[in-house]
Amino acid sequence: MANKKILVVSRSFYPENSPRSFRTTELVKQFAKEGNDVTLITFKNDTEHPVFEKEHNVTIRNLGALKYKTPDINKGHKYIKAVKRVARRVLEMVFEYPNIELAHLVTKALKKESGYDLLVSIAVPHPVHWGVATARSEKHPIAKTWVADCGDPYSGFGKKFLSEKSSYLKKKALNALKKADYVTVPFDGAINAYDKSLSDKIVVIPQGFNIDEINVFSGKLDNAVPTFGYAGSFIPGRRDPRPFIDHLLEKGYDFKFVIYTKSHELFTKYKDILDKKIIIRDYIPRDKLLFELSTMDFVVNFDNRNEIQLPSKIIDYALTTRPILNVDAYDLNEKSIAEFINGNYGAALKINPEDYNIKTVANKFIKLAK
Repeated sequence: MANKKILVVSRSFYPENSPRSFRTTELVKQFAKEGNDVTLITFKNDTEHPVFEKEHNVTIRNLGALKYKTPDINKGHKYIKAVKRVARRVLEMVFEYPNIELAHLVTKALKKESGYDLLVSIAVPHPVHWGVATARSEKHPIAKTWVADCGDPYSGFGKKFLSEKSSYLKKKALNALKKADYVTVPFDGAINAYDKSLSDKIVVIPQGFNIDEINVFSGKLDNAVPTFGYAGSFIPGRRDPRPFIDHLLEKGYDFKFVIYTKSHELFTKYKDILDKKIIIRDYIPRDKLLFELSTMDFVVNFDNRNEIQLPSKIIDYALTTRPILNVDAYDLNEKSIAEFINGNYGAALKINPEDYNIKTVANKFIKLAK
């Protein structure tokens, strides 16, 4: 296959620690590794990115400076905080503030770009796609093929207050995707979240990782008590660890649960066992996290109760080679939990890491180019 000229547009990129950053970073590296001429438009870091450009033979262009600010909900009296929280939610769900600014920045940046074989725009946030849709036309196609990559569907799923984006925004998001040549989603279940008018455009391309660079513990595990881990955010009422922890305590299990999260406030009720049975840690770099998780007996995934979203952490968990216990916090499978605590992992989620090999994933994108 002849080498391609590829343009990638993304809000998130190395060294940011997020699923979309990993998606962008791994794709860009693999595209370039295979000999393609790769340009990335993102928020350029003048310290880290020149080194990355030289090491991976990639050109990085700056998306520009963000001016819109997110209301700070952590300052002021509790009533002021409540008002700010409502205001922020209204701005997000009705006006797509502050991410709407990305659409303008992307459109402006793309006016200078042309002659590519493949353009890949990566969301979230979805205004990245909106900017491409505005900039691209018959007179200025930018690339022969535009692929709009969607990690998550465009919605406000999971919130009680203003659970859906405004009808204007949803229409805007749909119209942008209609202009793309292809819409890529990470797994089959996500297809149901998209309008049927897009069905002919949708292609499933999973999250990709460089499996060759994954460093995991290969020795014999010797944990004094059943030790398991979780990494990521929580959503009280949906992806919530507390019913699971309460169950473990009620049963009197001896265990150590290591949690990497910013949501420390969820665990104040367990202050008597913090640093004993429950260990709360801040986020750490992904490579270090995968190694630490690989030293544990198993890892825990809290089910989203949502068939249209597949947490990227499940793929990371598979890369650790440790068994995955899937937990629905509000419909606990006590039998499976007991089996895992006792070292029986027959009910573990079955995930094949090879399905997420970045070589395979990058090739699927390149095959879409005309």
